[in-house]
Amino acid sequence: MSVDLHVHTTASDGVFSPAEVVSMAKSKGLEALAITDHDTLEGIEPARCAGLQNGIEIIAGIELGSERQGEEIHILGLLVELDNVDFLAKLKILREDRVKRMEKMVNKLKEFNFPIDMDKVMSISGAGSVGRPHLAEALVKAGVVPSVSVAFDRFIGAGRPAYVPRYKLDPLEAVRLISCAGGVPVLAHPGLIKSLELVGELKNAGLVGLEARHPAHSTEQTLYYQELARKHGLVATGGSDLHGPGHKAGGQLGLVTVPYSVVVDLKNRKNSIVNWGGQYEKS
Repeated sequence: MSVDLHVHTTASDGVFSPAEVVSMAKSKGLEALAITDHDTLEGIEPARCAGLQNGIEIIAGIELGSERQGEEIHILGLLVELDNVDFLAKLKILREDRVKRMEKMVNKLKEFNFPIDMDKVMSISGAGSVGRPHLAEALVKAGVVPSVSVAFDRFIGAGRPAYVPRYKLDPLEAVRLISCAGGVPVLAHPGLIKSLELVGELKNAGLVGLEARHPAHSTEQTLYYQELARKHGLVATGGSDLHGPGHKAGGQLGLVTVPYSVVVDLKNRKNSIVNWGGQYEKS
């Protein structure tokens, strides 16, 4: 039984709706999916409704962006609680910051006299968590650039004329937030991180898993991260990082999967953790 533990939907920057993702999962014979949209839990309930109809287990998840010494580090939260008030309040702040950042980027693009405005970008993002892929799509639709990749390369990628950095958590803060929301924190796509010296530090803060299997990882990297997870006593997870066609890594659901035993392991780890004042201890 295969599961995909890293999936994005239209609730953030994915191409497919939660229901569409679930339908795709059924056609591929997957047992379970983790919906892990950026900074939002909005796609989980629609996915669960579709999951009940299709016999697909939906794991509540999220992907939080963080930064350490200028390097972006993503933390997945799996099996999170959907009604944790403090966690939801923090996510609201992160989403509001995304909107403010987008307004600044749109204003920069207007200085080039491009036919872009905030309403167009927000209409593309819909109810989802707005991000640069939505702005890139708006630039394509306006005829400014021929593709999303060119939009990033010329205008909105890091260091480009319209780029504006957004507020990011520290990796330790992201791990603790997920833990306090009853979830299990997982270091996402470690192959995209230059230095892994922080794995031990993150484990001490509550890290439970390491995403060993990812489309951006070579066979050699996958084996290395599986061994690294074993060395640190972490669960080796994996997923497709689905966004949709054209995405540099996650273009296809189920391209990377792990056995259902990984989900069982994660649930056991979750059940063995006791929340005490934001710090987690083995019971």
